[in-house]
Amino acid sequence: MSLVDLIAQADERGLAASGLACLDRCVPLLGGDDEVLRPLWSSLADGGADGDAWGERLAKARAELDSADTSADTSADPDPDLVPGSGPGAETEAETEAAVSDEERAAALARRMLATAPDDPCASALRAWADACSAAALRIHRLLDVAAGGDGPLVAAELRRQVAVLELLAARGAGGLRPALEVSTEGRRVLRAVVSRRARGRS
Repeated sequence: MSLVDLIAQADERGLAASGLACLDRCVPLLGGDDEVLRPLWSSLADGGADGDAWGERLAKARAELDSADTSADTSADPDPDLVPGSGPGAETEAETEAAVSDEERAAALARRMLATAPDDPCASALRAWADACSAAALRIHRLLDVAAGGDGPLVAAELRRQVAVLELLAARGAGGLRPALEVSTEGRRVLRAVVSRRARGRS
């Protein structure tokens, strides 16, 4: 089954886990601790995306990640779509492209995933978030992939992990959360290594 079909057919727990897993794998871009999203995973195990528990733990995770992401000014994030300005004195698209690095674009996408997570989750909100997180996570991996054209092994592995998380939740329900977390943890380690390697290359 395709990724699109899996998202379309997922229940609330599956949708929440899908979006959360995408965000979890991208935590290295936000400077966060590996365990910062663990309470949200626990809320899914305890009773699904329950509004109160989920909302409280999401607020705490946002506060921790905002504190960890010291380089971020969320009011001035570069637009991940890099829409050029307009009017007198506006930057050209080429100037904007040069001014914003791939790492900055990727971090902006990760911050957007966190910012748009639904505080009071329902099926429609979770489905929209899971879909957006899926696209954002794939774009992040494409931006950071060393392969020409961006569709190399990093992107392929991220796609496989997204499918695996949704398949685990569809097949096992709450029992699929632990292996889904393991899949996400593996992806986070890979991305952390990529981010570190790129940082060393710039120094």
